[in-house]
This record gives sequence, C-alpha cells and structure tokens, in this order.
Amino acid sequence: MTTETTGAGQGAQSVPSARKPKLDTTGAEWLSAKQEDGSPGDVQIAFVDGYIAMRDGRFPDGPVLVFTPEEWRAFVLGAQDGEFDLT
Repeated sequence: MTTETTGAGQGAQSVPSARKPKLDTTGAEWLSAKQEDGSPGDVQIAFVDGYIAMRDGRFPDGPVLVFTPEEWRAFVLGAQDGEFDLT
C-alpha cells in the first residue's frame, strides 16, 4: 500500500493512496459559484457516482479532478480554515 502526505506543515497526515475510477461526466450537472458580476465562476463541481468531480469551467473538455467524499470534506474544511489563503 502506498501513502501520500496530505495537508501542509505540522498537521500533515499520511493516508493511503486511493485508486479512483475514471468517471463518465457526460451529462453531469456542473455547479459553479457566481462571480460578483453575476457570471459563472471558473471552478465547477459535479457529484458523480459517489465522488466529487472538479474542473475549470473555462476549459470544460480539460482534465477533471476526482475527490472521495472524505477528501472533499478535508478540502472544504481547509478552505474554510484559510489553509489555502496566499496572503
């Protein structure tokens, strides 16, 4: 079993690397937040077969990141906690 380090700094954890399926996102309902001017945001997510898919809405045919529910929860909590703030 391989592991990868998640997080940064002191709270980093080693977790087993998960094999993720290649999801068929054809027909997926992609969601995005609205920007201040009312236009769709660049980051889009879709819930597909128990996973969360994320893509760049400017390039809908580009690569898709796939998260397990546990990974998505960690990502959302990290974002809410300011883990990804660059300032």
